[in-house]
Amino acid sequence: MVVHDAVVNFRFQTVESLWIEFWGSQDNNNGDEYDESRYLSKTKLYLLCQCKPVQQFVQRVDCLFHQILVNVLIPDVLIPIPSSEIQEIRNFANGLVSYLKRVMANCPNEIMHIKISAASTLAQTLRRYSSLNQLAQAARTVLQNSPLKLQMLVDLNKVDFLSIQDQASWVYQCDVSMVQQLEVAFKNILHEQTSLEQWAAWLKNVVSQVLKQYEGKPDFAKAARQFLLKWSFYSSLVIREMALRNVASFGCFHAIRLLYDEYMFFVIEHKVAQATGETPIAVMGWKYNNNPNNVGDFIQLGPRNAGRKMASRTLAVGTDEASHHAVATKRLKIG
Repeated sequence: MVVHDAVVNFRFQTVESLWIEFWGSQDNNNGDEYDESRYLSKTKLYLLCQCKPVQQFVQRVDCLFHQILVNVLIPDVLIPIPSSEIQEIRNFANGLVSYLKRVMANCPNEIMHIKISAASTLAQTLRRYSSLNQLAQAARTVLQNSPLKLQMLVDLNKVDFLSIQDQASWVYQCDVSMVQQLEVAFKNILHEQTSLEQWAAWLKNVVSQVLKQYEGKPDFAKAARQFLLKWSFYSSLVIREMALRNVASFGCFHAIRLLYDEYMFFVIEHKVAQATGETPIAVMGWKYNNNPNNVGDFIQLGPRNAGRKMASRTLAVGTDEASHHAVATKRLKIG
């Protein structure tokens, strides 16, 4: 697919022109003689885009395709990516929605909203993951500095955790025993020569332990969001306490906190996706479907089978946006 090839090869500047040819150009078929028996005219394409099954299909395919793009551009948020590539990814994400709005200005409102909503989720995900990657590299430098880690441990022992636990319990009814376990585990890991990847494994394990009781239940996603709020609130109290005490390693803790909060978001996002049988992109896109002012009344995310893995999919299509030309009905392999 041309759009796929352009993105994975960092030829982002060509994406808008490809979209223009598919969504905005007239029925010239790049100079070829128009054959209605083989090609869809723009008029027919726009009429098809007003059909609810087509709209549902487009929404599903966009989720799958965008997830593929994210996985290719940022395959591992912890592995260093050159700063030049990170900047290119961020520039692409920042211009994504405005590109699409321009080229789809004459398209039916419903399909335009679906496409722009999907593009917004893709852009947000690329910005978050690229920022997470940069935070990871900054934190890696801190965690590889043994004297600095020793100072962080000394400063951490100055924090009044009992007072913080009282505040957290009053606001969010946090499990005191769980909070105490996290405090002890955090200090122990900080004392050891632990790599960034080992810290990440610990964070994943924390999430798994907390959400284990909700596995297979309809309130899994809600419980995951609640834990994320509790984690963020508790960590903010710890950072505030350190700021008030003016500890020497405050800057290091602040960097670590930014990484851990963002990585926790990343882990929970993927946990919810796994539990619902959706892609992470689709999970983040639910907010659009819950908006009463959009076309969410007819968008169905489809069956969500717990534990289902995203497999290679073959899609029957009559036009191929990815290769931007009107094409005869064929089977297009995604993934």
